[in-house]
Amino acid sequence: MEPANNTETVINPEERVTMAERYKDKGNELFKSGKYSEAIDQYSQAIDVSPPGSPKSAVYFSNRAFANIKLENYGLAIEDSESALKADSGFVKAFYRKGSAYVALAKYESALETFRQAQKLEPGNRDIAEKLKEVKKIVMEQRFAESIAFDAEPASSKINPKDLVVPDSYDGPQLTEEEPVTQEWVVSLLEYMRKEKRLHKKYLWLLMLRAKEILKAQSSLVDVPMSDEDEITVCGDVHGQYYDLLNIYKLNGYPSAKNPYLFNGDFVDRGSFSVEVMIALLAWLVHDPNCMRLNRGNHESKSMNKLYGFEGEVKAKYDEPTFNFFSELFCLLPLAHLLNRKVLVLHGGLFSIDGVTLDDIRKINRVQEPPESGLMCEMLWSDPTKENGRHPSKRGVGVGFGPDVAKRFLDQNNLSLLVRSHEVKDPGYEVEPDSRVITIFSAPNYCDQMRNKGAFIRFRGKDMKPNFTQFQAVEHPSVPPMKYASGLPWM
Repeated sequence: MEPANNTETVINPEERVTMAERYKDKGNELFKSGKYSEAIDQYSQAIDVSPPGSPKSAVYFSNRAFANIKLENYGLAIEDSESALKADSGFVKAFYRKGSAYVALAKYESALETFRQAQKLEPGNRDIAEKLKEVKKIVMEQRFAESIAFDAEPASSKINPKDLVVPDSYDGPQLTEEEPVTQEWVVSLLEYMRKEKRLHKKYLWLLMLRAKEILKAQSSLVDVPMSDEDEITVCGDVHGQYYDLLNIYKLNGYPSAKNPYLFNGDFVDRGSFSVEVMIALLAWLVHDPNCMRLNRGNHESKSMNKLYGFEGEVKAKYDEPTFNFFSELFCLLPLAHLLNRKVLVLHGGLFSIDGVTLDDIRKINRVQEPPESGLMCEMLWSDPTKENGRHPSKRGVGVGFGPDVAKRFLDQNNLSLLVRSHEVKDPGYEVEPDSRVITIFSAPNYCDQMRNKGAFIRFRGKDMKPNFTQFQAVEHPSVPPMKYASGLPWM
């Protein structure tokens, strides 16, 4: 009997470098094509095959960080940037990635420190100096805003529609304080905005004042009872893609008492028609609160709106008081809806601790800007993972929760399904392997570059089984995403 052959193929360092460079080049090609997940796979292979301790691995980690930023995996991007700096402490591009990821999370103080470290390495680098200047400006604005935050007077108390005069040239929908908002009025408004015309601020403020009273009366967790024959449509992120929102109505019908909708947060930012999306959703809400239900997303917040476009868009199309009023409304949005006592719908995901009950969610004080930790934060930011247990968030905020965590939460609260949004999915939706967690995303070809489909879910009260409809992006006016973003254009 001959001895077993246990020899393994040994790859010398030069061959490892060559292989790693091939993986990197392939990753770069995929990155340029917008295939960021596939690019990450190639960069990961380059990292794995690269000689241990090789400074060249800094490039692979940094490239993977950039791809993670494109996928909004900011926590992973920070980790990769730090790994790049361990491989090569002088690799300035890794500081770019790390600083950009901090900015994307609105962690401006951390971003400021990161770019300061980069400037120490290359004090004559104009690009670094410009980035540092921009972040410093944001930090100073943030500190000033915090210093005057003692003013607790709500934005809505500082506006008065009666003070506004509508010019004779205005040809759009009109509204009085007492006039009902009919379906016909809303449909005419949708068409008016489709033509890139603007609802007069007087009528917008009247609409928002009515919406405020409706949202104030709702709780952090809204119960939606359903009969066997009742149906409801759940939509995910729309992100300012107004023309795709109109397409949802075309495919699935206008909201009504018999055809109600629940939009699951992230109505605004990135897409440059976020104002139109918000006006449309609020108009249906005021028409009939039972036909349009809204959950808050992580982008319904001042910090995200400043960076990703909604603040700039509202100020460009209306003014600062109107933006402040929108921010007030965002703080009144419910955090979750419970459909027929069986399906919980919230924007992000579950919690860093076990034992959270539906009553705990009901008791959350939602009338605030999203905190950086705790139940409300995790409902807005967390994501499911394929692995059991809890894991650090790939985004850097919230938590990653496994199938076992979801099962315990759902079983404890006598629920059948968790429906959440918050993540781009190529088919527009994803059902986790245990079939009890569903992600729904309704912004097709997200940011005009991701090439994903959009989707929505219909539930019927009798069985509460999800029925999915997928759809492609439709044409929109030639206004690019992030046009109004006042954040950092180099991200």
